[in-house]
Amino acid sequence: MGNFLAGKVVAVTGAGRGIGRAVALAAAAEGARVVVNDYGVSIEGGEPTSEVASAVVKEIAAAGGEAVAVADDIATMAGGQRLIDVALAEYGRIDGVVCVAGILRERMLFNMSEEEWDPVVATHLKGTFTVFRAASAVMRKQGMGTLIGFTSGNHQGSVAQANYSAAKGGVISLVRSAALGLNKYGVTANAIAPVARTRMSANVPMELKEIGEPEDVAALVVYLLSERAREERITGQVYTIAGPKIAVWAQPRELRAGYAEGSWTPEKIADFLPGTVGVDPMPMLARLEEMARAAASGDRPNA
Repeated sequence: MGNFLAGKVVAVTGAGRGIGRAVALAAAAEGARVVVNDYGVSIEGGEPTSEVASAVVKEIAAAGGEAVAVADDIATMAGGQRLIDVALAEYGRIDGVVCVAGILRERMLFNMSEEEWDPVVATHLKGTFTVFRAASAVMRKQGMGTLIGFTSGNHQGSVAQANYSAAKGGVISLVRSAALGLNKYGVTANAIAPVARTRMSANVPMELKEIGEPEDVAALVVYLLSERAREERITGQVYTIAGPKIAVWAQPRELRAGYAEGSWTPEKIADFLPGTVGVDPMPMLARLEEMARAAASGDRPNA
């Protein structure tokens, strides 16, 4: 047992399997008392089985740690609140929340149904909000705390996962908003875009050149939950971790601007915008073209 998180209470959603499980085990191994949340659904969003959260609690206890299971659906306000209520009832405080829970329902945008859109956005984006909302109310009074959301490189866009990409982009904006709004209360907020071998990554239809294990991601989470990260005042950041690689994403900012003399008209914009303001090329579009060429030659495309 380590002591990187000694004395801290941490709640982890989606902690029954994959990255969430690795995070829960790593936090406990570093001295945290852990609230293990998992509704237990399949990645396609099927019926829940709550045994997965209890199984992780047993693993933590067997290793000498402390943990409690919560099987509520954090896509509901009541579920997010209960996660924090259990932390307070069992351990008296909440120092960090890590929102890993997610599902997939793939479909091209022009074929996507409301039933495929709503659960994905609810689990990823609303599920992060409900936990952040409940935890931040407590952390504000404590004068400290850490919020960690999980996003994806797919926030750049996706061919067949518009629902997932939209939710993951929303998580980034939610994290940045939390970082701004809670900074004066001593609460930090960051996001992680992991690339690791999980049930979800097993369905990616391409060869990933940079990929690691859930334990790599867990190490970064433990650091961001720690006092070492607080001392560095790390907040409002998006990090990718893929095996040996750690990267930070740029903050959104204007790239180029131009100004008109007088009012804009469509004709003025047509003459001015392409040559002066221009575009910012989408790396994902170039990658799609590379993938199409690789597929045409019979190779499995890389990403």
